[in-house]
Amino acid sequence: MTIANPLLTLAPPLAFDQVAPEQIGPAIEALISQARARIDAIAACPEPRTWANTMGAFDTCTDPLDLAVSIIHHLQAVVSTPELRQAWNDVQPAISAFASSIVLHAGLWQAFNAYAATSEAQALPGIRARYLHKTIEEFRRHGAALSPADKATLEQLEVELAVATNTFAQNTLDATAAFTYDIDDEALLAGLPPSALAAARAAANAAGKSGWRFSLQMPSYLAVMTYLDNRAIREHFYRAYSRRAAEPNAPLIEKILDLRRRKAQLLGFSNIADLTLADRMAKTGRAAQEFCLDLRRKTEPAFLREKAELERFAGHPLQPWDLAYYAEKLRAAQYAFEEEDLRPYFPLPQVLQGMFDLVQRLYGITVQPGPQVPVWHPEVKYYEILDEDGSLLGGFYADWHPRPTKRGGAWMDAFLTGFYQGSEWRPHVGLMCGNLTAPVDGKPALLTHLEVETVFHEFGHLLHHTLSRLEVKSLAGTRVAWDFVELPSQIMENWCWERASLDLFARHYETGAPIPEELLQKMRAARTFRAATAQMRQLGMATADLALHIDYSPSRDGNPIAYANRILQDFTPATLPEDYAMLAAFSHLFDDPTGYAAGYYSYKWAEVLDADAFTRFLKEGIFNRDTGRAFRDAILSRGNSEDPAALFRLFMGRDPDAGALLVRLGLA
Repeated sequence: MTIANPLLTLAPPLAFDQVAPEQIGPAIEALISQARARIDAIAACPEPRTWANTMGAFDTCTDPLDLAVSIIHHLQAVVSTPELRQAWNDVQPAISAFASSIVLHAGLWQAFNAYAATSEAQALPGIRARYLHKTIEEFRRHGAALSPADKATLEQLEVELAVATNTFAQNTLDATAAFTYDIDDEALLAGLPPSALAAARAAANAAGKSGWRFSLQMPSYLAVMTYLDNRAIREHFYRAYSRRAAEPNAPLIEKILDLRRRKAQLLGFSNIADLTLADRMAKTGRAAQEFCLDLRRKTEPAFLREKAELERFAGHPLQPWDLAYYAEKLRAAQYAFEEEDLRPYFPLPQVLQGMFDLVQRLYGITVQPGPQVPVWHPEVKYYEILDEDGSLLGGFYADWHPRPTKRGGAWMDAFLTGFYQGSEWRPHVGLMCGNLTAPVDGKPALLTHLEVETVFHEFGHLLHHTLSRLEVKSLAGTRVAWDFVELPSQIMENWCWERASLDLFARHYETGAPIPEELLQKMRAARTFRAATAQMRQLGMATADLALHIDYSPSRDGNPIAYANRILQDFTPATLPEDYAMLAAFSHLFDDPTGYAAGYYSYKWAEVLDADAFTRFLKEGIFNRDTGRAFRDAILSRGNSEDPAALFRLFMGRDPDAGALLVRLGLA
């Protein structure tokens, strides 16, 4: 009996539990063939060019393939197995080759230009006109006008880039998962809070060990670096974390940078930054560098003061593995406040429900548990988002806790972008993933305030996806300029600091009491604690990223890790070790062919936007439905239907003011 391949017939509810590694190769081969046939049909259409047979058809022609790829890619990121990884590795070159071939398809290029010359195209309304223009520009920018020989070279570069970045990502996952540190002597645990001890005890028990087990997963690593008194163990963790995957990934970094450089030059750009930023708010790599340099000038004096203050407090020169430890001690001394004081007020289920209540007040939407659907792990929950009229906008999965088979960090992604099929709305489907503190000892997962901000951040991305209702799928949701995409996510973090919104979810998990006013004031006072140091860290990574993709020359500058370290040193309050290799696990830059490469500055760029935009909520009311509706209508629902600068002006009535960020950070 032949078993049907679920990847060939994907539709909600998505069959995560039915996908087997051996099905991946045949499914991708068939789906690529089908997508290629649809593209060829668009190019060969004998009828006069219309929106429907050209741009409309192109907008959806790869949907089945895109969905299958997103499912496979997701599974190997959250429940990775050797078999699943191998199946993904086997098909990725074909996926990459096909994706890069689309913009090089001569027939499509001719079809778009032929349609652009028609009277119908000349009279297109806003979003359709934007889609036509952006598609032609994207094709031109990515090689549609190249010679056949150069197109073949470009396709090969894209395949090599996809393979190299995928290998980088898997090496990082493996190196992170491979590290464990067991402690049996309780005296070595001095300084760690009860939450960290409980988690470490549970990890040891799960592994069949006595004592306490620690790892490089973020909740465990941060606890060690922030609280553990034993300096030698902190150093051991720091060196292990900062050298994750250094050996296998160091040569990959050189290869990826070289491939990106060759790709940009083949396409007529001097560097990959100018290629990727041409369609973003910054427009050029130099403009992004100037943005970072301007913020650095405004931040550096306070950064140097904070550095000196921490060294005075510690009483001795600081090593990198001392920074978080003494910073937390200084915070406690100055504000009589520690991050651990807040954990009892942030049980994850309560945080989620409060966040859902918040967006109902702001945007009129309802978030509720969805029906029972297939999931990839028992911890995963499924929710639905309903509009004010009760219609289903979309659904999403939430997967919040670390596992050895799950990549680190937190992220949001989309499986399906909603669209109208005739008059019927086909809902969005997305996901949120994190690596938050897990529940232990029968208690709910008790989060740090930073983890609460992470939840709100990723949900902001999800709202951007699920509140979009555009007729052009390719311009919907989060498919916006990369330096604009963090605005909807980062603005959500602001509600984690206001008393009125905190009272929706910040309540003691045992007593139900809200955060005491004294503790809240200490928390808010500490918000700007070492804000310049935190900002310099972000600017350092953004500056190194841009330098690697604009200025770096292998023949002149040597090893890219050492090159990046020389830049990062100026942004770091302690001397970096000679073997420091954070770059070797910098997934934002190197685990995707594009990703945040030459785009890490986007976090700070969008932070300027979010700090400024939130001033309107502060002025008009953080629960003001009219203000929420304005933000939904101008930003969350509009996707890439207009230039992002125009959308920001639509909400604020003016261009962004960078001063709001400096005020929020206490630097103005």
